[in-house]
Amino acid sequence: MQLFSILSYSFERIRNCRLWPDVRVSGVGLCLVAFTVACERNPDIDTSAGREQGERAVSVEQAGKDQAGHERMVQTLAEVHKHLGVSNQYFGSGPLRKLTADLAKVDRVKETGRYVRGLIDLGRANIDYGNLQDGLKQLKAAYNILIKAKAPPQLTREGAYQLGIANLRLAESENCCASFSPESCILPLQGAAIHTRRAGSEAAVRYFAECIDLSADFEKARMRAQWLLNVAYMTLGDYPDNVPESVRLPASILGSDADFPRFENISESLGLATDSLAGGVALDDFDGDGDFDIVVSCWDTGAAMHYFENRLEEGFVDRSEPAGLSGMLGGLNLIHADYDNDGDLDIFVTRGAWFGRAGNIPNSLLRNDGKGTFIDVTYAAGLADVNFPTQTAVWLDFDNDGSLDLYVGNEATGDNPAPSQLFRNQGDGTFVDVAPAAGVTNDKFAKAVACGDLDNDGWTDIVVSNLYSENRLYHNNGDGTFIDIATQAGVDRPLKSFPAWIWDYDNDGNLDIFIASYSGAPEDYVRKALQMPYTSETCGHYHNDGAGAFSDLAEDQGFAMPLLVMGANFGDLNNDGFLDAYFGTGAPELDNLMPNALYLNQAGRNFADVTMASGMGHLQKGHGIAFVDLDGDGDQDVFEQMGGAKKVDRFRDAVYDNPGFGNHWVDIHLAGTSSNRCAIGTRIRIDFRESGVLRSVYRKVDTGGSFGSQPLQQHIGIGSATAIETVEVFWPKTGETQVFHHLPAGCVLAITEGSETVVERQVRKVAK
Repeated sequence: MQLFSILSYSFERIRNCRLWPDVRVSGVGLCLVAFTVACERNPDIDTSAGREQGERAVSVEQAGKDQAGHERMVQTLAEVHKHLGVSNQYFGSGPLRKLTADLAKVDRVKETGRYVRGLIDLGRANIDYGNLQDGLKQLKAAYNILIKAKAPPQLTREGAYQLGIANLRLAESENCCASFSPESCILPLQGAAIHTRRAGSEAAVRYFAECIDLSADFEKARMRAQWLLNVAYMTLGDYPDNVPESVRLPASILGSDADFPRFENISESLGLATDSLAGGVALDDFDGDGDFDIVVSCWDTGAAMHYFENRLEEGFVDRSEPAGLSGMLGGLNLIHADYDNDGDLDIFVTRGAWFGRAGNIPNSLLRNDGKGTFIDVTYAAGLADVNFPTQTAVWLDFDNDGSLDLYVGNEATGDNPAPSQLFRNQGDGTFVDVAPAAGVTNDKFAKAVACGDLDNDGWTDIVVSNLYSENRLYHNNGDGTFIDIATQAGVDRPLKSFPAWIWDYDNDGNLDIFIASYSGAPEDYVRKALQMPYTSETCGHYHNDGAGAFSDLAEDQGFAMPLLVMGANFGDLNNDGFLDAYFGTGAPELDNLMPNALYLNQAGRNFADVTMASGMGHLQKGHGIAFVDLDGDGDQDVFEQMGGAKKVDRFRDAVYDNPGFGNHWVDIHLAGTSSNRCAIGTRIRIDFRESGVLRSVYRKVDTGGSFGSQPLQQHIGIGSATAIETVEVFWPKTGETQVFHHLPAGCVLAITEGSETVVERQVRKVAK
């Protein structure tokens, strides 16, 4: 009885007008715009008018102080890793050592139950740490004891299930990782994605089948094992024909709701297939040469950030060390902006997420010198005085003073109160936390923050997605304070949520809210395949009616399935003018194998799941996501930072190449003068005629979703139209709107606040 008893525990002001309310249209745009054509990759844009801050020379003394601050951060991060590299529950060596030592103290004869429990725990820890053979040996030993002792089904089921997971991970390591191909782990599995080293998956099939047989009284366990069993058969190329009928999932699980072309994963050919754990991505023109570069991070406290310079035809070159990033360790998310209004893009790095009290470590503010070289100025900026665990932040100008402020959503727990922080930009390179006075400390477990003017009153509001509790919608009162109206607005769910963003998905001129669910599970794919009802929360897809009310349209518009979403972002993949969404899925445990999901916007009416058709249904865990035209061919590709939380769960990043849809586009590059330089929070409306019908498309300038930071230059699809009738740009700081008429498409239109001239910039294409 000892064996069985010890093991049993294991298991208000809303106004509408044609553009936005209460705005003043500046006279400069009411006439026909004269174009200045510039063929250089990086034409200069005059943003000096009205600018007091930025472009300042750095004195020798200041440069010395900056370097000292940078070195201080490097040393701090090294010390953090010295500790967390051992103690961290996800990737540290300490837990494994402790389990080994604890098991050695157990008498396997007199304390059989405790010994088996220790074997299972140690085996799982070895698998998580990447010691696959050791872990498999320990799990098999525990399983054999359970079989010999004729343990109750629920206990033997756990042993079989853990062996199934371990063998499936072994199969991934021996095939997808050791013999990586662009098709690896992408559903439907085909070509080189089919495993040639079959033993791991064959063993996984055997153990998952046994787990199903032992789960008659436990629907969740049976369904989860059934999904993973079918996945194992897929890796062998034996699905669906060789899957026993009683456990076979219908082939419809690999179907899509609409026709969609396959995007090829080209990360390896571009030199971007970085192999790492979970992390973030910031993607923009960091060196000022006119094309988009990539910065990625990894949450492992011993892993440095990487900077990939875009050299077009040559691909991407890793210049992390000369960029100053080799000592910048750890970081689960990246968010970029021009915080000091000097004309180049800086990066904020978030750290400590999921670590509890151990995550009270500094984030980083990396100031860019304009050439893609960064220096850590966190301490001097006043952003490291008080530190809490976080993975989410957003740049905004909440007080409309022309300088970007920073809201950081922290993870508060019972033993680690961690109020969120609102850092007001002082305009001199320093920040001060005003969250308590502003009323936005949240004091919950924040997983995402997003910003936008939701009621069109000219002030930026803040949405906070909280895991395990109600979300927040902080309405900006315009006097430096906010009030939470999430419940009365009806946007406080889902209770278990993760990424969130603000967008105008239906082009009605009102900003909508998306809050992704984090309550999905592998068994939900069985429910989907068998058309069974779901028991988990779905995403919150909140439509703003322009009259102060939000309606959750998730079920009506195609988001009815629970999604275990970590990373997410949006863009216009088919250039039809409507924003599509891509979700990176997963959770720390190894059995959370679910395809990342792509949803195609159907003209704002609903969304179609085109995951399987697109070639973007990656089984590995997805984090930072960015939509971007990497090759200059006029359509958006998708970069996805891949990898899980555990040391064994590494994987290569993906770049999905857009094959094109034949539609047209225009990019809008804004530069503020009175407003913040990179125009965050600015609103764009473009009008064009498609098949004789006048259409309008709306955009808000920001970096997209809350896990992945994509270019601030706005890529806008215009369908079959070949020219733009009108571009309107609304600047919240001044309340003025610039209007320009009769503009070309297929290029970048560079617009400076207050200037009558639009610069037409041609985009260099990469030969294919």
